[in-house]
Amino acid sequence: MHETLLLFGATGDLAQRYLFPSLLNLLRDRLLPPGFRIYAIARQDYTTATFRQYLAMRLPELEADAPELIDLLNRVEYIVADLADPGQLPERLAALKGRDCVSYLSTPPGLYIPIAQGLKAAGLLDAPSRLVLEKPIGRDLPSARHILDQVAACVSEDRVFRIDHYLGKAPVQNLLALRFGNSLLEAVWHHRWIESVDILVAETAGVDGREGYYANYGALRDMVQNHILQLLCLIAMEPPSALDADSVRNEKLKVLRALRPMQADQVLANSVRGCYQAGVVAGQPVAGFQSPTPGQHDTETFVALTAYIDNWRWAGVPFRLCTGKRMADRCSQVVIHFREVSHWLFEKPRREKATPNRLVFRLQPEENIELNLMSSLAAPEWGALELRPLPLDLSMPINLRRRIAYERLLLDAFHGNPALFVRNDEIEAAWTWIDSVAAAWQQTQAPILPYMAGSWGPTEANAFMPICGTGGYPNSGRKGN
Repeated sequence: MHETLLLFGATGDLAQRYLFPSLLNLLRDRLLPPGFRIYAIARQDYTTATFRQYLAMRLPELEADAPELIDLLNRVEYIVADLADPGQLPERLAALKGRDCVSYLSTPPGLYIPIAQGLKAAGLLDAPSRLVLEKPIGRDLPSARHILDQVAACVSEDRVFRIDHYLGKAPVQNLLALRFGNSLLEAVWHHRWIESVDILVAETAGVDGREGYYANYGALRDMVQNHILQLLCLIAMEPPSALDADSVRNEKLKVLRALRPMQADQVLANSVRGCYQAGVVAGQPVAGFQSPTPGQHDTETFVALTAYIDNWRWAGVPFRLCTGKRMADRCSQVVIHFREVSHWLFEKPRREKATPNRLVFRLQPEENIELNLMSSLAAPEWGALELRPLPLDLSMPINLRRRIAYERLLLDAFHGNPALFVRNDEIEAAWTWIDSVAAAWQQTQAPILPYMAGSWGPTEANAFMPICGTGGYPNSGRKGN
């Protein structure tokens, strides 16, 4: 295990909200070596002492004299550097030369190239040192390829770890276990028995503090290209020959390459864009999204898409992908809709009112699995046999502690295990499909529809929203069409 972490962008939101708390938990659980050190690197003018004070205030759940917090702070050194200037890093990091490091770039993707070049010049990307990059990488295929090529000139692909934190979530990994560990599911996991698939990632949070970033990316590039396409791959991929990194990533790549490109004559029927306006979330009034660029009105905070995978397993099966900010509830789930039975025998309900079987994977905020079947109710012996939906709830224990996704991914990066990280060709294949959607929107001038914060998005997106076993939307009173 590598014992030195270089954390670039250490004063940023990601580092403060997720990375340092994850490191704290790993230290508390004694999963990091005794000599583990963290070098926090950013452009803000802190000393090591003042940065430790700043960091302690950002971890308010712990008392200032908590032993685990003191242990973390004592391992942190702060280095001031202009991350856009690759010429600075060799001088500022000279004392670290010769160490086996993991360099984590918690920065905007525009800084990946100068930081990688500076690390290479400093000798800190020599084998077996590793480089960790946050997604999204670039904002389209050409920019992604430019970053990938420039980074490849500094460090070999086998030592680049591209993080999509959704892959570190335990319930997401459980998708693989359920699919490939149960013959009951794998036997019906194709177009003959599955009518459609819904993937929903809804957030109550807005883009507050990230308006500049979001105005340049939008929900399509920020959420669909990253998390949602990775979920789609885990649901749709063929069984890998083994669970090693390359076997899994090879199968995910096949799915991405089989995605049918979006065409201009289909995009208005197969997509909806939206942007949240002022509203109420969790009983509190919130403002609408405002781009920091005057006159810019082409940023979507909500997107719904219908995607098709053109291969033998999924031919003709629509995958409805939906994500949005300032939604009615925080909810991430996958809903598998099975086809109706071939011949209906029962008087009640009539066939057209019967509820097809559904398998619901809820990933957050609670993790559980629900299988909706049709079952008979106890009825008088002279009455007709009546069927009603029967949900089988396989909830996880409430007091079960799930690790922050970054804890698992940081450990894997320190150990050099790439299984839950994204390969360069996956990045290119994902951007190829995303670019087809963006191009079709541009050709048709697809409108961005307003929706009130605290709702489930534009009403025009009703058909894309996953209907659950009770006929309603996730954790809401809004009913399906």
